[in-house]
Amino acid sequence: MGTLSGAQAPGATDTFIARYQARVTATQSEQPHWVTPLITVTPRLEQEIRSDFVRQTNTKLLETWNYGNSKGLEIIPTRRIELLFNAPPFFAHQAAANSPDGFGDVSFNSKFRFFSRNEEHGNAIITGFIAGTYPTGKHTNGSYCATATPTLAVGKGFGLLALTSTAGGSLPASNGKKLGHTITWNSAAQYRIARTGVARFFWPEVESNSNFFIGGSNDGKATSFATPGIIIGRIPLRHGAQGKPGRLGLTFGAGEQIALTKFHNTNHNLVFTARMPF
Repeated sequence: MGTLSGAQAPGATDTFIARYQARVTATQSEQPHWVTPLITVTPRLEQEIRSDFVRQTNTKLLETWNYGNSKGLEIIPTRRIELLFNAPPFFAHQAAANSPDGFGDVSFNSKFRFFSRNEEHGNAIITGFIAGTYPTGKHTNGSYCATATPTLAVGKGFGLLALTSTAGGSLPASNGKKLGHTITWNSAAQYRIARTGVARFFWPEVESNSNFFIGGSNDGKATSFATPGIIIGRIPLRHGAQGKPGRLGLTFGAGEQIALTKFHNTNHNLVFTARMPF
């Protein structure tokens, strides 16, 4: 990752922000430097502001826009740990759907990195997540109980190719029999076009996104999507005095979720992402 950008006055490296950012740079230098996929949560520790936008199309060809998609602020407060504070998404339904617009549930996530090796020392990573949601959604735009979702994520790089896979399951705080449990398995294959030049910012990818339902109204069913897309980043917005990229950057991308299973509630969902690493 980049170093602190801009010319520094004497003593600037002794400020709290300078020490904090230096610590973040040090912990990120221990892990692979892949870009985060569109949907699959990366096992890498990231520090950024992120917002996604999703256009979902249901089986009646009615559209719903998800603004935010439960993304927000990601920080690395200490070595091996990342905290994610997500803003509730806003759902805007097509008028013919007769569903009220409104905000969804508040969510959060936390990561603990068990193992990591950067590109020079193995190019691999293993991380555990604990995500949770709290039922703040209005009308039918959220769940009726809180949930926790433990997840294990692994990643391995082979030259310019990066492979990531995550698996986890939802644990409802109440009404578990009625709500059921969802096992989620996401995987991503990404290829960096080049190591140098403008092409180094381009990461075409394909993801597999699957949900397996145990209990509840969809007991025994499964939904799988293939998601081709591209991520462009990380584009540095500042450089240091010696021309090295600073921590502040820009990443964006897009893709389409295409249903692979007969059972699915939506199809041909468009996914857009915008991120500002810092």
